[in-house]
Amino acid sequence: MNRAALVVGARDAIQQGSKSFRAASRLFDPVTRERAWLLYCWCRHCDDLCDGQTYGFGAGPRCDVAVLRAKTLAAVRAGDATELPLQALAQLVSECPIPQRLIEDHLEGFFLDQRGWEPQTEEDLIRYCYHVAGAVGCMMAIVMGVPAEDTETLERAADLGIAFQLSNIARDLREDHESGRCYLPRQWLDEFGVERASLFEPANRKVLQTLADRLVANVELYEDSARRGLDRLGFRSRLAVGTALRIYGAIGRRVARLGPAAWDERVSVGKLRKLAYLVPSFAEATLAGRR
Repeated sequence: MNRAALVVGARDAIQQGSKSFRAASRLFDPVTRERAWLLYCWCRHCDDLCDGQTYGFGAGPRCDVAVLRAKTLAAVRAGDATELPLQALAQLVSECPIPQRLIEDHLEGFFLDQRGWEPQTEEDLIRYCYHVAGAVGCMMAIVMGVPAEDTETLERAADLGIAFQLSNIARDLREDHESGRCYLPRQWLDEFGVERASLFEPANRKVLQTLADRLVANVELYEDSARRGLDRLGFRSRLAVGTALRIYGAIGRRVARLGPAAWDERVSVGKLRKLAYLVPSFAEATLAGRR
């Protein structure tokens, strides 16, 4: 499949898989936008295969992560791939110097889920968030032109992904609970004497809200850290990242604001609100460029 066809396939994937990432990606320059789509296409593919879903929805058989890893490395090392998402990643790696270690770091998050791993401590939770989203933040930074050896900026990019994932976890607490997963650290549950199985019982509503608030407090901590890397990016990348931060931060903060009602339906951010975030993001991108 030629590059143009891969870009079209990747664009279709992001249109169906993530309204928030799609909105932010429109702010990139054309080359960065297409590369972001290529990366997203592979990440979405991994997520769907490991969760047995299609674009984050439905239910079906799950892929063995070891098989996914082998196919991914074959695509990266030799361009040996038949599936569009793997071809998309191979094309991206041919254009951007993305270290293999970041690709493997991302896959490690799926290995953790496959083993039924759950965090015992807050540090465990953050490590998981790095694997499933922080490593993607690092790869996106390289797509945006950050040198692979610029570890300081890549750390800020990892914090960006961690902030996004913490918002996702807060939003999806009930969905994960119903699928038998829990990303709240065991130490947090023990602190309140709550068992995972009873987390959504009426008697634990206040505890659940407290734990969600704790997740959102961490979102804000990692958002602040991520913003310290904005001045290393070009203007349009700063604008896109700033807007994405606001969109995902709003998801987490809405969860905290809604309380127990936050899990009655999936929390999202509407189109008008996303557009409204362009104004402060434009100002932030402009100021960051003057530092």
